[in-house]
Amino acid sequence: MLSEKNLIANRKASLFSMVLCVFMFCVSFPVLSQSSNERDSLALKLQRLESTHRFNPKDTTHINLLTDLAFSYQYLDSDSLYSIANRALGYSRKINYAHGIIKGLNALGVYHYNKGNREKSMPMLKEALELANEVGDIDSELSLINTMAQNYSFEGNYAEALNLNLKGIDLARKIKDQQTLSVLNENIAGLYADQKDFKNALMFYDTVQKYNRRLNDEVVDAETQSNMASIYKDAKDFKNAMFNINRSINIFEKHKVYDWLAYAYQVKGDVYLDQEKYKWALYWYDQSDMLFKHQIEDDRIQIQLMNGMAKVYFGLEQDSLSLVYAKKGLELSNKIKSLQGQIDCSETLYKVHKKNGDTPEALAYLETFKTLSDSLFMDKNKQSLSLLETKIQYQLEKEELIEANEEALAKQRNYIYFSVIVLLILTIITFVIRRSENIQKNLNKELKEKSQAVTQREAQLHEINKTNTKLFSIIGHDLRGPIGGLQSILKMFTDGDITTKELVSFIPKLKTDVDNISFTLNNLLSWGLNQLNGVVTKPKRVSLSYLVNNNIKLLSEIAKSKSIKIINQLPENPRIWADNNQIDIVIRNLLSNAIKFTPENGLITIEAEEKGNMWQISVRDTGIGMTAEMQRTIFKDSSNVTTYGTNNEKGTGLGLSLCKEMVQKNNGKIWVDSVPRKGTTFYFTVPKAQNRYQKAS
Repeated sequence: MLSEKNLIANRKASLFSMVLCVFMFCVSFPVLSQSSNERDSLALKLQRLESTHRFNPKDTTHINLLTDLAFSYQYLDSDSLYSIANRALGYSRKINYAHGIIKGLNALGVYHYNKGNREKSMPMLKEALELANEVGDIDSELSLINTMAQNYSFEGNYAEALNLNLKGIDLARKIKDQQTLSVLNENIAGLYADQKDFKNALMFYDTVQKYNRRLNDEVVDAETQSNMASIYKDAKDFKNAMFNINRSINIFEKHKVYDWLAYAYQVKGDVYLDQEKYKWALYWYDQSDMLFKHQIEDDRIQIQLMNGMAKVYFGLEQDSLSLVYAKKGLELSNKIKSLQGQIDCSETLYKVHKKNGDTPEALAYLETFKTLSDSLFMDKNKQSLSLLETKIQYQLEKEELIEANEEALAKQRNYIYFSVIVLLILTIITFVIRRSENIQKNLNKELKEKSQAVTQREAQLHEINKTNTKLFSIIGHDLRGPIGGLQSILKMFTDGDITTKELVSFIPKLKTDVDNISFTLNNLLSWGLNQLNGVVTKPKRVSLSYLVNNNIKLLSEIAKSKSIKIINQLPENPRIWADNNQIDIVIRNLLSNAIKFTPENGLITIEAEEKGNMWQISVRDTGIGMTAEMQRTIFKDSSNVTTYGTNNEKGTGLGLSLCKEMVQKNNGKIWVDSVPRKGTTFYFTVPKAQNRYQKAS
């Protein structure tokens, strides 16, 4: 089959176009003439029920038929989906029919989500999920969990998507629902695939295929194969990608599953596009586009299709058509608020405008692409060079030690030979033996000392390696991005790509980047000195109010930009016995974190309470909170994960680790209390200043 396609693709363009048109016409005719037997059957049952003399629109049988019919229009006619689901929900609420309310809310939630209106869709889906849980409708609960997990994944909220999928897997195992287990495991595989972790994604697909074999449903298996083909395509394994997508297309065509068939055609076009076989890519994209025009209504898949066709026309040097399809894709992405779609289409539009010499348009799309890409950036850099150097150095020292030991043993053997020669002279023999024993004892002692030195050196090198890894990660993640952006803008200015006026328009963004770099470098310097034992704690009487007020003033502009109110509720002039600079760093980092993770119009409160001979200081916010798992690991020195704030603010990932070290150096403790979506409170203690002449501990 593959060789036959290559043969067709290598023929002259005119012959290819003629065959393509004829084939598309032949294929499209039966597709357009097909109708959904299931949908027709539901509509017929509904018509018969409504024609009876005793028909009651509030009858549960009628409501169930309405909800089933509404879902059958999901990818075909969204207006029909909305109209029918709205009727079903209205009838269900009037008679308080829980199952009908759940199904109606589910259908309307799906409708609004597909239209990009998440503000309406998610409350509906959550209400339906709570009601399903309340009445014990596990089937509906699993369906809603799957829908919400896929929606969270589409938004890029992988943590919430994974949480829902795992919750669904636990429920599905309780009722031994093999099909749902297959779907949810496939969702998790998709999460790994979105992060380019193909190894773990394919591992989960092994589990999915195990469930599919038990189900013995070739359509379900074909759905899995089409998704696996997409993963193989991303991994550049085009042979496996083509094998899986061809099998799935055959099954979808056989069973007339048009929504999945449109997706499979699009994936096959993607496979050819990645191999730069533009004519074959265009052929399969046209097949998918035909289904979207006449059979399917799914904006999310159509965005990928539009951008794929734009790339094909760009490859074929038909830039005008490339612009048309890329703009269609961007328009759809904006309509349903698809961040990934906006990124992909903006990148394509940037390339087309750049090629055509339209610098202002190219620059605008480049800025959009870079801004959106930064919000999805996930650092996966793993430093291993320092660890390798440590292992090599340790191996060299070990070899030197073995060589020295062998030399010592050779010397010992020489003494033994000498003792044999003077065997008859007992005094000499005794002298030689004792001397040999002393030498051996000294050598063993020296060997032990060298072993201990090597072990100590290995530990030191390991710590240095950890420090280097952390520094490289922070520099690569939090400093390289802003500095690289500044460098790019300055280069474009010096090259004449942008005017002075355009450069001035970038100054507010550059100022924000420079402020972030300054804050990062301050933390980085303090942490680095602390790691190198370069910081000496010098406690003295310190005014806590002065430190707090100074940091509130320092961070007030950032808080003001998010309309966050900071309240200082410290008692009158509390005095602490601590290092002024170290506690200043602690307060600044905790306040900065509170601002970072508190949404607009939030509240931050700073309090202090006497606890014996200590002051207990708390920084409380009304932010997004954190899970129990995050609270367990947040202060660990090995934790080096940069978390984005509510406005995509960046951090170094070492602020809290630095806070812990600084508090402990001042004989205090630090801990956190947090509830997701309600807020977080950080506590730390420092000694009270007893009198002016208190001695440092």
